[in-house]
Amino acid sequence: MTLPNKYTKIQDEKIKTQLANFPSTRYMGSKQAILPFIYEVLSDIKFTTALDAFSGSGAVSYLLKSMGKSVFSNDFLRFCYHSANASVANNHQKLTSSDIEYLLHKHPSPKSFIIDTFSNLYFSKEENVFLENISANIRDMKKGFKQSIAYAALTRACLRRRPRGLFTYTGFRYDDGRRDLRISIEDHFRDAVKLFNDAVFDNKQHHRAYNSDIFNLPNNNQYDLVYIDTPYVSPLSDNDYTRRYHFVEGLVRYWDGLEVLEETKTKKFNRIKSLFDSKSTVYDGFSKLFDQYRDSIIVVSYSSNGIPNKFELQSLLSQYKKKVRVYEANHLYSFGTHAHKVGTNKNSVLEYLFVGR
Repeated sequence: MTLPNKYTKIQDEKIKTQLANFPSTRYMGSKQAILPFIYEVLSDIKFTTALDAFSGSGAVSYLLKSMGKSVFSNDFLRFCYHSANASVANNHQKLTSSDIEYLLHKHPSPKSFIIDTFSNLYFSKEENVFLENISANIRDMKKGFKQSIAYAALTRACLRRRPRGLFTYTGFRYDDGRRDLRISIEDHFRDAVKLFNDAVFDNKQHHRAYNSDIFNLPNNNQYDLVYIDTPYVSPLSDNDYTRRYHFVEGLVRYWDGLEVLEETKTKKFNRIKSLFDSKSTVYDGFSKLFDQYRDSIIVVSYSSNGIPNKFELQSLLSQYKKKVRVYEANHLYSFGTHAHKVGTNKNSVLEYLFVGR
């Protein structure tokens, strides 16, 4: 079923107004641009609790919260967890002006890993000093929502300050003159704190964010609906999120437990393994996932350029659900590292939503 043009906008003014507070993102695979499509499908389903199993940017989790649901967000990347913890799990807490000044004050004994490892790779010497100082102050904070806001804001500052928001290349090419590249990283951080503060709201429900492999997540039977948006295995590009975002993932962990590959130009770390990495394991990954949540309504976001294809995925889901309905919407991706690929027909795909009951 292909949804007509009227579904390109959310009609509910309260939800639309709330969604406007979610910090915009250029995160690879983010569903922010097609939230109206997702909303129209979900709004016809009765459910109270929802798991966003691969939350990524957190946009769908935020939509679910805006719809009044009790939301549980999970992602294997720590910086994605902090974004969801800051804006979805968090109903009340915000960073105050005194919190911000504390985070920006000179730390008595910052470490030097960033300065020593990433000199002249992504940021200037002064910016690396700033990152060492503020990350030390964040690590000294009590774990919780305020710390997550700080990490989410710092991550956003790094992504906005970096041309194309990627860490797959070194140096400062791709400077397209955007305003983001003229603003200091400290100002980006201050702006990002305001955005995440403004995103905080209370929908009178309980929420939680996880940073886990999806197959290790507890309480699998407590969700009325499970929304699944795995990394896509595609013949057109890789789905290695750690390669693109290794620096910010390392930053929020301060590289604890991560081994930097010194021989690489980008000083990345090894890819975090997943069944959804390759076509040799992705079919088993979906089968295992559908079996794990067979007692919940399963909603799968997917793309027409993904492996398995539409009919294979529908067949897999049908092994665990009696009724499977597929919705379709056109979408044009604008994400890329090469200017000649951005906005071309090769980035035009059908977005699917599979609903299994």
